[in-house]
Amino acid sequence: MSAFNGSHGTPSSFILLGIPGLEVVYQWLSIPLSSMYVVTLVGNCTILYTIKTEPSLHRPMYAFLCMLALIDLVLSSSTLPKMLCIFWFHAGEIEFNSCLVQMFFIHSFSIMESTVLVAMAFDRYVAICNPLRYDSMLTNPLLAKIGAVVVLRGSAFITPIIVLASRLPYCKTNVIGHTYCEHMAVVKLACSSILANVVYGLVVALLVVGVDLVFISLSYCMIARAVWALPSKDARHKAFSTCAAHVVVILVSYTPALFTILTHRFGHHVMPHVHILLANFYLLFPPMLNPIVYGVKTKEIRDRVIHMVLKRKHLS
Repeated sequence: MSAFNGSHGTPSSFILLGIPGLEVVYQWLSIPLSSMYVVTLVGNCTILYTIKTEPSLHRPMYAFLCMLALIDLVLSSSTLPKMLCIFWFHAGEIEFNSCLVQMFFIHSFSIMESTVLVAMAFDRYVAICNPLRYDSMLTNPLLAKIGAVVVLRGSAFITPIIVLASRLPYCKTNVIGHTYCEHMAVVKLACSSILANVVYGLVVALLVVGVDLVFISLSYCMIARAVWALPSKDARHKAFSTCAAHVVVILVSYTPALFTILTHRFGHHVMPHVHILLANFYLLFPPMLNPIVYGVKTKEIRDRVIHMVLKRKHLS
């Protein structure tokens, strides 16, 4: 049966190749990838359970951390299971509509994660620069509104991309040289102009990463100014330590994102498997590392997790 349906060349399915050029090491690659997925699931579920069951953690900072954990679970689960199916069983076929759904989840939740990081920077700014107003400013209704903005922002930016991609005629091939339905990897298979997709995708990438980094940088500039004004060295150290986990998460999230955007748009001489590895690193590494960073750097979470582990050992 043909891979294309209808007069407009809409494919019934796509074939995801995985990482072209690295087929001989698929089995070896699957070992660290599956391990990363297990760590991601266990780590983020532990964060969610710990915050839910510990009343002292029912504060705005940890509400944002729960949002981040949920987003990380969706991001990793949108990509890794299918990737492992490709590596283990060469099961790369994905229906056209399923491909669009995967594209929506991956790109929209990436934007949601960036938005949550901005909200967490704002949380740290209020906690350090206006500590007396922290509880009155970051109320539950405001947290609910921020959560709604996180979802709406990610969905609003990516829905036009999905609409544009769904209306393109595909008549070249249905083979995608990637591990997931990445926007540009899919639309490059179209047999008509994709200028609108390219321009809109670049604008969204620059707006999201650029604007969010500006807001985060401004927040931390004001935080640094407030901290350096503190008279006590211990007070300065304590203030900086409350931001340490968030700073590490920002670096882990945005560094591979910037590399991915720059190499994809301008690195025309970079080998294709390098592009794909960078893209997968951007999607899979932060969700695995985020719960580890917050578990180690945040005393309240670390102590609660240790208490649960020791209690379980005592009961057994």
